[in-house]
Formats: sequence, structure tokens, C-alpha cells
Amino acid sequence: MSTTQIDSQTAADPRRWLALGVIAVAQLMVVLDASIVNIALPSAQKALNISDANRQWVVTAYALAFGGLLLLGGRVADFIGRKRAFVIGLVGFGLASAIGGIAQNQGELFGARALQGGFAALMAPAALSLITVTFTEPRERAKAFAVYGGISGGGAALGLILGGVLTEYASWRWTLLVNTPIAIATAVAGFFLVHESRAEGTPKYDIPGVITSTLGLVALVYGFTKANESGWGSGSTISLLIAAVVLLVAFVLIERHTDEPLLPPRVFTERNRAGAFLNSLLIGLALFGMFLFLVYYMQGTLHYSALKSGLAFLPFSAGIVFAAGMASGLLPRIGPRPLMVGGTVMAAIGMALFTQIKVDSNFAVWVLPAEIIMSLGMGFAFVALSSTALIGVDDRDAGVASALVNTTQQVGGSLGTALLNTIAASASAHYVLAHGVGSGRAGDVHGYTVAFTWGLAALILAALLSFVLVSKQRPDTGAVDSDGEVTAFEHAEELSTIL
Repeated sequence: MSTTQIDSQTAADPRRWLALGVIAVAQLMVVLDASIVNIALPSAQKALNISDANRQWVVTAYALAFGGLLLLGGRVADFIGRKRAFVIGLVGFGLASAIGGIAQNQGELFGARALQGGFAALMAPAALSLITVTFTEPRERAKAFAVYGGISGGGAALGLILGGVLTEYASWRWTLLVNTPIAIATAVAGFFLVHESRAEGTPKYDIPGVITSTLGLVALVYGFTKANESGWGSGSTISLLIAAVVLLVAFVLIERHTDEPLLPPRVFTERNRAGAFLNSLLIGLALFGMFLFLVYYMQGTLHYSALKSGLAFLPFSAGIVFAAGMASGLLPRIGPRPLMVGGTVMAAIGMALFTQIKVDSNFAVWVLPAEIIMSLGMGFAFVALSSTALIGVDDRDAGVASALVNTTQQVGGSLGTALLNTIAASASAHYVLAHGVGSGRAGDVHGYTVAFTWGLAALILAALLSFVLVSKQRPDTGAVDSDGEVTAFEHAEELSTIL
């Protein structure tokens, strides 16, 4: 069957847009659960008697399991079938959410959050791969990526809004329980609407790579957490950071010498993809940190309720969705580089405004403009990097390349949350020590602004790397890249023969 016939059949099938709706709902749940519990965390902490030292694991258990297992999830999805992995991930995610919603102690809640992250790691790469093989026409592909990019960026802020509503009017438990019926219904819809696709070949899984990468990331985040508790020079902090370095170096060596690596070097070495992945990592660091400290600023300094602080993020969600829609029309005409560079520069300007907030700052004058500018930039950047991440990917690597989009964002977010929290706490403590006990609120805000400054540095670096690494050229439906590999657009045409 010719490529033209395949494209004609795909374009004539109206179910591809219904399938996109199913995939979008699944991706929304994945992104929501990275942030929805932030607003509910104080209530959950009180109900389950979680200590201040351990409460951050409600967030990081999910993010670490998600980011640490995404590469394996992408490989599994490639070989068992992306539709099958998608449906299994949805069902497991729904069941894990139910376990977390009825948790009776902190151990059960932490475990459920990690289980959620594990099933999300199977579902998310399958979802992005399914978009790749379902939409083969460049303009439709751009629209589909606009939906995906808008959800990936705006979903985190939307999670804060829903978390506020559910916590204030129902219970913190419903921030988890709400996933269960939605996940099951989406799995049923996906079973009937989504076409199956898989990579050819004998499945082989890099278990040593999974173990070293996951444990390395856990040790790194836990090391940052211990630095907050015991200081950077403590034996426990140094031991954890050394262990993290050893494990991550071992991971790199394993990937270079194993026959079926978890992260094939060829996926990361193409310069456009490398630019997209690094951009995603740094944006994740800045974005998660911004959410964390802005929530504390709104509730602790401005004395907003859970609902009001959640609704205060609505402009951020709207800005990302609006910018993603604009980016879908611009991407085929101007290419990814202007969108990625311009988007991260705009996000950096917004973060720079956040560094100027004070104890008595007015929301409409300082916070709202910063939210709008940063969200518009994020919307442009998310669409560009999601599309660029799949340039020149072989059939067998489609799931892994897709997984890296979410992996880098979640890993960046996990590292950013732990590292920036330590930096903010240290800055606040030094401020109070210098200005006296009565400067507590000012000290807290000082810590937030120091953390925002580090987030600003991450975004500036992301813009520079995007400028250097991402190609100026517009997407081409039939060209090959400089390494002789087929571009993502032509790759999708080939994969559609599997459908």
C-alpha cells in the first residue's frame, strides 16, 4: 500500500480526533497528579500525621517513580504494543489512585503515589507515540502537538485549581479518588478508539540501567533533602550525593556497552533532540519550583485560602493554552527554533518579575503579569520541544524518545523541588539570623525570591542552549536530516503502515 493511500485513509478516518481526545484526557491526568496534591498537602499531612521532613515525599514519590521509570515504560510500550501499554497504564493508574485516596497512614500514601508514577510511566510515552503514528499530515500533526503541549504545560496549573476546589469543598482524598472513574472510562474508550502499533524485533529490557538510573535519581533528590535538614557538609548529605554520582556514572557506562540500552545514545546525540530534552529538563526545574514557592507565598504570605490560591493560577493555565494554539499555526511555517528560544526568553522575563515580589506586593501588579508572561512563553516552548523531540527517530526508539519528553521534565521538577527548597530554606534562615526573629515573613519571601532567581538562571540557560542546538529550518515532510535519518514527519508515515 502506498504512502499516499495510507495518508488518505488516515485523513478520512474521523476517529483519529476522538482518539486524540482519549489520549489528551490520559495525559491530563498524568500532568495533574504532579501538582494536584500540592494544595491538598497540608490537609493530608494533618490527617495522616505526616512530619514536616517527610511531607515532600507526597510530591516527589510520584515524580521520581514517573521520571525514573519513563524510559523503561517507553521501551515496554514499543514492544508489547502502544495501545496495550496505554490501556494497562490507565487501569493501573486508576487503581493506585484509589489506594492513595483511602490511605490510612503515610506509608500507604507514599506507596500509592509511587505506584501512580510507575503506571503513569507506562501510559505517558505510549500516549505520545500514539499521536506520532496517528497524525501524519504536518498541519494536523502540529494541531495534535498543540493539544498535547497545552495540556503538558497548563495541566500542572490546572491541578492546583482542582486541588483547591476538591480540598475546600470535599476532602483532600478526592484529589486522588477523582482519577479512578475517569481512568477506567478512558481505558474503555481507548480500547475501542485507538489503533495498535508496536516496534518489530525481540524485546530486551535493560534492567541494570533501570536500577542504576532510578536509584541514582532517588539518591540525588534525597541528598538535596538531607542538605535541607542536616546541611551540605553533613556525612549523610555527602554520602548520598556521592552515591548518586556513582550510580549515574554507572548508568552512563552501562548504556554505552549494553546491546539494548534503556537510553540509546543515538536518541540523545542528534542536536535538535538534545536541545529539546535539555530545554524540557530546565523548564521542569523552573516550573515546579515556581509552583511550589508561589503556593507558599499565596497561602503563607498573602493569606489566600486553598481555593483562592488555586484559582489564582487560572491565568497561568489560560496563557499556556492560548500560546500553544498560536504555536500550532506558527510551527510549520517558522520551525521550532524561534518558538523554543522566544518562549524560554519570555518565561525568563516572567520569572524575573517573580524575583521582585515583597511581603506586601499586590497580586494584580506583580504576580499576575509575571504569570501571564511566563505562561505564554511556556506554551510556545512546550509545543516546539514536544515536536522537536521526535526528529529522526527510528521505529524501535519512538517510545524511548517520547518518554524522554516527560522524563526530562519530571526529573528536572524532582531535582528542582528538592534543590530549590533547600536553597530557599537556607536563604530564609540566614535572613532571619541577620534581621532578627520578627523578620520571619520577610525571611520566607526572601527565600522564595532567591529560589526564583535560580529558576531564572535555569530558563536563561535553556534559551541559550535552544539557540545553539536547535535548527533554524522549518519542518520538512519528506527530507532527511544531516545524519541521513528520516525526520519525525516521514517517520510517522512509515509507522502508519503498522496500524
